[in-house]
Amino acid sequence: MQFETYPFEKLNNLLSDITPNDNFSPLTLTIGEPQFETPDFIQKKLSSSTSLLNKYPKSAGEEILKEAQIEFVKKRFNITLNPSEIIPTFGTREVLFNFPQFLLFDKKNPTMAFTNPFYQIYEGAAIASRAKIVHLNLTKENNFKASIEPKVLKDCDLVIINFPNNPTASSLTLKELSKWAKAALDYNFVLINDECYSEIYYDKPDPSLLEASRAIGNNSFKNIIVLNSISKRSSAPGLRSGFIAGDREILNKYMQYRTYVGCASPIPLQYASALAWSEEIHVKENRDRYKKNFDIAKEILKIDPPRSTFYIWLEVFDDIEFTKLLYKEKNLKVIPGSFLSRGAFKTKHIRIALVENEDKTREALLRIKELLKAIS
Repeated sequence: MQFETYPFEKLNNLLSDITPNDNFSPLTLTIGEPQFETPDFIQKKLSSSTSLLNKYPKSAGEEILKEAQIEFVKKRFNITLNPSEIIPTFGTREVLFNFPQFLLFDKKNPTMAFTNPFYQIYEGAAIASRAKIVHLNLTKENNFKASIEPKVLKDCDLVIINFPNNPTASSLTLKELSKWAKAALDYNFVLINDECYSEIYYDKPDPSLLEASRAIGNNSFKNIIVLNSISKRSSAPGLRSGFIAGDREILNKYMQYRTYVGCASPIPLQYASALAWSEEIHVKENRDRYKKNFDIAKEILKIDPPRSTFYIWLEVFDDIEFTKLLYKEKNLKVIPGSFLSRGAFKTKHIRIALVENEDKTREALLRIKELLKAIS
């Protein structure tokens, strides 16, 4: 298998021969990892559950965690899931990598499509599945929203979309998601929406593909799968708690596959995660932090805050050269958009992750503003 170099390794290589300006303290806004403390009540629950380390975790997840996730979906999206329609997972990265391999294993010449730019695990999963890759380009011209093209989708076995989107911060309405849900039935492909940023929104929450499926009368979620995670909403990526939900016929077979994968989460992590999925006050507090960061960005960079995620997809003259110059002149790291995309599709954007506190965010954005002014 030949995988592409990961974006952060590419960035390290790009900047390796550059000496940053030591008049500025180092700042990094590259990775989508919340820099806020994991809430104390979650940490206490984890530490008080360590006696359960002497037990093997269930591949299907502990009931306390599954119940908490079902309740989350009910409260957030007004969807009541049957227990057979959801599986707790060890975060979502492992699912995004192994689910396509499971689904496409018996396909002779599988085709997998995903939004471009993208989270690199999508591509890795396609390579591991020996699938033909189709890119659904998100461009300035289409408002960074994937187009439904029958001539492309009719040959697809699996399509992964990601809204709210990383890295472009674009969102889809319920009506737009419903068109995708209908396309999954019309062209008979499995559709995944990676919804890991659903709880980080500026004002109004984004819809789920599950809601879109119900909206078109697909109450059994045929061909419909969603993923979600606690990492962003609870500032707890170390808990590795996510879920996969939707089509029960697919999930029943996938659950059997997972018993062989060996990716069950340790029980103490599941107990702490169950508590985190069940509590919403800390999630609102996190949203408020990100909202303040976007207000700072609006003030300094004169941009409109995105509806969701904690990213700014900032247009620049050249993403590679700007990234190098920003590091050299201002000791600030960001990710070039081209490191997150493939093919003929070209980008002149950088991704800025507003995951720091207000002071560091303001300092970083002022440095970007100064550089933009200097080179204009």
